[in-house]
Amino acid sequence: MLLLEHGLHEARLLPISAEQQVNYTLTNLAEHLDQFSHDTVNRYLKGEKLSPRLLFEQVEPLVERDPDAYLIFDDTVLDKRFGPEIEPTRYQWSGNAKDVIRGIGVVSCVYVNPHTEHFWVIDYRIFDPDTDGKAKPDHVREMLGLVEHRQLEFSTVLMDTWYASKELMLLIEGMGKTFYCPLKCNRQVDDSGGQSPYRRMDSLDWSKEELERGKLVKVKGFPAEYKLKLFRVVVSTHRTEWIVTNDLSRYSTHEAQQARGVRWRIEQLHREAKQLTGIERCQCRSGRIQRNHIACSFLVWNRLKQLAYQSSQTVYRISSRTVYRIKRGLLHDYLVQQLKSPTVEMVLWKYVG
Repeated sequence: MLLLEHGLHEARLLPISAEQQVNYTLTNLAEHLDQFSHDTVNRYLKGEKLSPRLLFEQVEPLVERDPDAYLIFDDTVLDKRFGPEIEPTRYQWSGNAKDVIRGIGVVSCVYVNPHTEHFWVIDYRIFDPDTDGKAKPDHVREMLGLVEHRQLEFSTVLMDTWYASKELMLLIEGMGKTFYCPLKCNRQVDDSGGQSPYRRMDSLDWSKEELERGKLVKVKGFPAEYKLKLFRVVVSTHRTEWIVTNDLSRYSTHEAQQARGVRWRIEQLHREAKQLTGIERCQCRSGRIQRNHIACSFLVWNRLKQLAYQSSQTVYRISSRTVYRIKRGLLHDYLVQQLKSPTVEMVLWKYVG
């Protein structure tokens, strides 16, 4: 799917063929549009700057604001192992590949309405420390500041272990917001009130009550009187998460599990964007074109998601569509037409001898 911008004021989604659903090259686009040549599209993508601000401007009217909303921060790596000369790429850990690969890191911010369960990507940053000198928590800090500046209501921030820094957690605390964040198992904590030395979290002893209601801990490096509530959440037989929150009134591990479930929305965003918008399929070497392609992909994902939400609100709720059905449905009419009147007909000859 391709989104074209005409100037900076009008955008439209173009009808696409079966080949275009999997081919995201400029050459392929030019071959299907008489009014645009390869060079025209290339000059446009090199000259325009489609920024995260444009994404927010487009999605802001669609966001269902709620004071109880969640903000989720996480990153994904766009696989560019076969494009070593692409400008923004660098070697980094990919959770999807379970390995260090060459790719483009994207830090995303997702807004979740807990009552409608709808969610939108409202901001993102390209992880490129060689150019801007910023680490991933720096990008999260910047996006948090913009959310507050834009007066977008929310109550809780959900993050992954990569963002469990003292500075970031204290920043969220200073904003008067709640956070839930898993910590690495080797993080040093004290659950004895200063009576015993710090210990790794995975070596702590847990009573039955603490397993159900969590325990107060002090994380090493934090201010002396600053305590967090720690929950031990068993994800599977071979995986356990240690989740902390600054909301000390939480008395149930189930609440931490629910927060973890909401955090999964951002994983859903990254998976759908890769499978439906071709966000990691751009082959251009130019960093500016890569950034514009990522912006277009997020714009397309938000549009697909909004169509799915509108579909689920009709009287025909039983036939509500997912983003996958909407994307694949673009070929439905074409397939029906070809079945009725095929362009390429099959002729069978019968040998008589």
